[in-house]
Amino acid sequence: MRNQFIKWGIVALIVIWAIALLIRAHYWIPILLTCIYALGIYNSFQTKHAILRNFPVLGYFRYFFESISPEMQQYFIERETDGKPFPRNQRSAAYRRAKNLSDTVPFGTQLDINTRKYEGIKHSIYATSPMEELPRVLVGGEQCTQQYNASLFNISAMSFGSLSDRAQVSLNRGAKKGGFYHNTGEGGISPYHLEGGDLCWQIGTGYFGCRDEEGRFSPELFKDKATLPNVKMIEIKLSQGAKPGHGGVLPGSKNTPEIAAIRHVQPGVTIISPPSHSAFSDAVGLLKFVQQLRELSGGKPIGFKLCIGDTKEFENICVQMNVLKIFPDFITIDGAEGGTGAAPPEFSDGVGMPLEPALIFVNRTLKSFNVRDKLRVIASGKVLTSLDILRAIAMGADMCNNARGFMFALGCIQALRCNNNTCPTGVATQDKMLVKGLDVTDKSERVYHFHKNTLHTCNELIAAAGRKSYEEVDASMFMRGDEFEHLADLYFPDILGNVRKPANKY
Repeated sequence: MRNQFIKWGIVALIVIWAIALLIRAHYWIPILLTCIYALGIYNSFQTKHAILRNFPVLGYFRYFFESISPEMQQYFIERETDGKPFPRNQRSAAYRRAKNLSDTVPFGTQLDINTRKYEGIKHSIYATSPMEELPRVLVGGEQCTQQYNASLFNISAMSFGSLSDRAQVSLNRGAKKGGFYHNTGEGGISPYHLEGGDLCWQIGTGYFGCRDEEGRFSPELFKDKATLPNVKMIEIKLSQGAKPGHGGVLPGSKNTPEIAAIRHVQPGVTIISPPSHSAFSDAVGLLKFVQQLRELSGGKPIGFKLCIGDTKEFENICVQMNVLKIFPDFITIDGAEGGTGAAPPEFSDGVGMPLEPALIFVNRTLKSFNVRDKLRVIASGKVLTSLDILRAIAMGADMCNNARGFMFALGCIQALRCNNNTCPTGVATQDKMLVKGLDVTDKSERVYHFHKNTLHTCNELIAAAGRKSYEEVDASMFMRGDEFEHLADLYFPDILGNVRKPANKY
């Protein structure tokens, strides 16, 4: 679009000026159009707004309508999310934190506190001073020889292929500056992941980047990548919240020769990952695979990611941990509300357990089998805001991953074109014309600031609740609903001893 604007704009101006000079009248028309063209040239080369960079002048129409009023902003959000708008305060906060702007909004609360939709933290009149240091979590159990000191908040799985090369470079450079890790997604490790930031390499059912010609797991190829110094953790993807029981999808329009070479697949064809792993088929095989990857990687932290479905299957994994004496270093719990670039709506809306009850179930199960202290639990699935992070910790998580917020930091406007290769901001596309609009220097800074400011707000919320550390965060901090029940009342009888609902309905 940008190149077309420059080329055809010059042609149009020459013709219009020639006509005006020929008839010796209406000079204001070519003057006005020249000014608009000059503005378009400026838009094409500025680096702050990908929409204007990709769509000179025309991009202003979007910003104009969004600036009219909050109601117009909400209209656009509803159009972009199929009538299910992402909370405006949360999306706005993500953008402002990424841009390192004032993290405030006018007119206060934008939810009806007299409905069950309301949720908040109980503040203390004896609030403490916020911690200055951002929290970190040590990952790696007794069987791990290369423990990793991770940030509390990290970039969730997004593959190169799903996201553009510039998007991945921006994420990795931001992660390097902020000292947090960048999950590669199941699409393998690309050159754009190797900008110096820490990596969590995700191994999916397609074994992209470590598969043989028949699509089976290749220990040799895995070892080559797993021993890279950038790779700090390795995650086996069993399922994801957005489409549990369904393989990942890379549309053929986004499967370029470069991406195909990284994944070891044929270019130009739609790639659908198998729904389950071929390297194992039960809990015993999963844990032996964990041990195999730990040995091949030289003792790095190995874990697995899943959306909870049949609870007996997870209980069986815990049983086999004690039988085999093999323990993963972490388990990532993805809620059914997690996002994706491509999934059947029935899977997105109707399969899998939401994050909150899943975290409660997982922690109680791990404790009941006496293995909770041997691993870390990572929460994933719309854990976007500081409040989301603290709620996940209160439900039992040690750390959190998020994709949506970091996409907002890159400039995502939720145009919902992730699956057709026409993302207008250059974030989720392989169209080189659109990708050019994403400025790496600017967006990597936004990624860094979003992470830092989100955790800084976590520290402030903990202080407002009168707590001094993350170890003191629990469900008794939170209230919810029209009766302002404690979350501890709802789920944790051991904290307050007053249960109004069954402690675990799953």
